[in-house]
Amino acid sequence: MLIDSHCHIDFPEYAARIPEVLACMARNQVTHALCVSVNLTDFPRVLALAERHEQIFASAGVHPDQAEDSAPQVSDLVERARHPRVVAIGETGLDYFRQSGDLEWQRTRFRTHIRAARECGKPLIIHTRDASEDTLRIMREERADLAGGVMHCFTESLEFAQAAMDLGFYISFSGIVTFKNAQALKAVAAAVPLERVLVETDSPYLAPVPHRGKTNEPGWVRHVAEEIAGLRGISLELVGKATTANFFKLFLPSYSYN
Repeated sequence: MLIDSHCHIDFPEYAARIPEVLACMARNQVTHALCVSVNLTDFPRVLALAERHEQIFASAGVHPDQAEDSAPQVSDLVERARHPRVVAIGETGLDYFRQSGDLEWQRTRFRTHIRAARECGKPLIIHTRDASEDTLRIMREERADLAGGVMHCFTESLEFAQAAMDLGFYISFSGIVTFKNAQALKAVAAAVPLERVLVETDSPYLAPVPHRGKTNEPGWVRHVAEEIAGLRGISLELVGKATTANFFKLFLPSYSYN
């Protein structure tokens, strides 16, 4: 049993393919997927998927590279998070790779998401790229540890992972960990305690080997889990059980899934 902890299957390329996507999940024993919001304009589309399909959960948030999106208020996020199918705030964070110039707006938006997560009692989904120091600094200043959450699509160092885990966060690995040139990330995936690991696809991006270059989908999270199992010298079944338990502990602690 596996769970894709981060995907974007509300995107237009999936509009006519949802039955096919769900069937692929079933074939690969992927029981659930978390469809992650990237802006508030399209949030109804994310929520509709979660309402329509019991395998899908939703989040509410604005991605840090959505520069043109209106700045969300704490109240905007908290109101959306009231829905029982919304299990997280995000994706949020900092991205200094895609954006340049004065990025104080990004840091302000990140703080807004952390405050909303603390207020509504739901965990954060954090994206960070070329912004590790500021990401950790703001997490500490805003007491992100009171909300908890996950560092999604992790590509940072083991030291960064440890700092995030010290704040109560999980570390989520994507298809990148299957790439041949990702040796440093493979070492991190082998070292992070299994009780802190999640797996994801970030669909439609980052399709894992052997599907690299194709449009990704949640069912292929199995390849991520297989890679982590191989790196750690343990069974796929053990990785599946651990990451599934971690998902529900973080996002749905009262949910009965056995």
